[in-house]
Amino acid sequence: MKKALIVWGGWDGHEPQQVAGIFAEVLKQEQFEVEVSDTLEAFADVEKLKGLDLIIPVWTMGRIEQHLVDNVSSAVQSGVGLAGCHGGMCDAFRENVDWQFMTGGNWVAHPGNDGTEYVVHIKQGSSSLVEGMKDFTVKSEQYYLHVDPAVEVLATTRFPVADGPHAANGPVDMPVVWTKRWGIGRVYYNSLGHVANIVDLPEVKEMMRRGFLWTAEGKELAARQGVEAGAAYTGMADNQL
Repeated sequence: MKKALIVWGGWDGHEPQQVAGIFAEVLKQEQFEVEVSDTLEAFADVEKLKGLDLIIPVWTMGRIEQHLVDNVSSAVQSGVGLAGCHGGMCDAFRENVDWQFMTGGNWVAHPGNDGTEYVVHIKQGSSSLVEGMKDFTVKSEQYYLHVDPAVEVLATTRFPVADGPHAANGPVDMPVVWTKRWGIGRVYYNSLGHVANIVDLPEVKEMMRRGFLWTAEGKELAARQGVEAGAAYTGMADNQL
């Protein structure tokens, strides 16, 4: 049985406890053993983290000790999957660039705020993770992110929808869903999920389910193929320079 850790907290406006509950139910239906924690100290035992198959952060606008980021990073580099959505993963710790490097991007704006209606465009043929899915419309926050050029983009949304200074740049296709690698670990991110009822939309929940399964199988697949993690990256936080 695969093991997953969900860690929730931070800003209550993103309904982290409710989102964590949805994710836990999805994983239990896929026969995962699920641990749910509401403290970042859940990241304190690096060997325990390395024994997992999947880590899911659901934590917005928090502050985190560097050694806890290093522990998560080491676990993912060793093959443990990392997956999350919206601000719960890519607006988790604004002050920590190592977290942003690992996850593949960071939130910077949502022009129009909550209630903006926009289309999520599935990048057909990009990955089996979106096979058979169709474009869909959502009414929520439309995330503008600063994105790692190394990610593999699986879905996008077109800016601008709401007016603002960014509109002077003309049309921009912003990633909504992406994957990347961190060591031999797999990383999955979906910018949808402002509140629990958005996460619970059939399209979003299915995207997350597929992302969880894909990231969680990375360690086992690497082991079967005899792939080992390379040199560990421990970050370059300001207090380490």
